[in-house]
Amino acid sequence: MNSLLNFLLRVVDFYTLLIFAYVVISWLFHFKVLSFNNMFLVRLYNGLKKMTDPPLDYIRRYIPNLGGIDIAPVILILIIYLLKDLLIEYWPIN
Repeated sequence: MNSLLNFLLRVVDFYTLLIFAYVVISWLFHFKVLSFNNMFLVRLYNGLKKMTDPPLDYIRRYIPNLGGIDIAPVILILIIYLLKDLLIEYWPIN
């Protein structure tokens, strides 16, 4: 495989991990396992939120409200996996 393709795939994988971390930390704050008094976790959460919210907000505009269940991260991860597979399939290998 081309090294540029490998780099792009690693960036996509890293972004997927950021989405997972954002979801897990938001659940832990929501269920009061983590406290907002811990400034390191609050800053980590805010940083992850700033990195993941633009595409998630775009998806949230088009999906219906499911009564407190946010499926936007699942949809975003599925879209990322689809784009990753398309990138692998159609990348010209020389």
